[in-house]
Amino acid sequence: MTGSRVVALGHYQPAKVLTNDDLAAMVDTSDEWITSRVGIKTRHVGGPDEPVDELAAHAAAKALASAGLQPGDIDMVLVATSTAIDRSPSMSARVAARLGMRSPAVMDINVVCSGFTHALATADHAIRAGAATKALVIGADKMGDIVDWTDRSTCVLMGDGAGAAVVTADPDAGDRPGIGPVLWGSVPEMGNAVRIEGTPPRFAQEGQSVYRWATTQLPPIARKVCERAGITPEDLAAVVLHQANLRIIEPVARKIGAVNAVIARDVVNSGNTSAASIPMALSKLVERGEVASGAPALLFGFGGNLSYAGQVIRCP
Repeated sequence: MTGSRVVALGHYQPAKVLTNDDLAAMVDTSDEWITSRVGIKTRHVGGPDEPVDELAAHAAAKALASAGLQPGDIDMVLVATSTAIDRSPSMSARVAARLGMRSPAVMDINVVCSGFTHALATADHAIRAGAATKALVIGADKMGDIVDWTDRSTCVLMGDGAGAAVVTADPDAGDRPGIGPVLWGSVPEMGNAVRIEGTPPRFAQEGQSVYRWATTQLPPIARKVCERAGITPEDLAAVVLHQANLRIIEPVARKIGAVNAVIARDVVNSGNTSAASIPMALSKLVERGEVASGAPALLFGFGGNLSYAGQVIRCP
């Protein structure tokens, strides 16, 4: 068995930006109301000619270019998404076709907001088991397609985008693995607290239930993720939580105790992009030079199903 590591990242968002003032012209809301409750200022929204796999492929191409790899070098493609309307071809197969890949294993993973950290763990496990050598792990969602734009309690939250990571084998990892052990789980009896149901599918959630669960139950789990990685929260250089809501991100980060870490707050400008939120936020932190290469970062996804998954990685 060998370890694995993230060697490059990429992100992509549609060009159209929807501000809080734009939303105030659509529903009974205001910039003050949205900012005070969820901390979001803007979000990107794709048009009908921008499908999920196109967003994913743009982010993937950027990550591949950063890694200095060609599409044909990749032998596994994992796409975390909950907004794939078609059952087949899968998003991963569509991305592979768009990028001209040769014969990769392709798999979609639907764990909603914690999809990317689940997919990253799956890629790590596949590489450790010798089933893959170079994987492309993507989180991509087009939440604008499934949100009810007349419901001010949910439409103010959502945005569209994609983030991607190139993961490769790391035989020299030793006691400093590039991707640490995953800690994952769920609360099945509370699964209905976040829903994407119906025809056409629509997003709905029990906001207060999710808020209480996230802010009370998740911090000790996140600390256990650090423990599994053999570090303390004080050692973290960055904390990248699912970008659900600033009122969740800030108290959870504080309770984890990562006092020396940069806290990702991409939700302010991107909204909740579900599975895309963690890789997109991490890619931006790395691109701006806010975390050093090799520095430990906690990735922690949570949300739909009520599920969660987290791991500590070394930044590319």
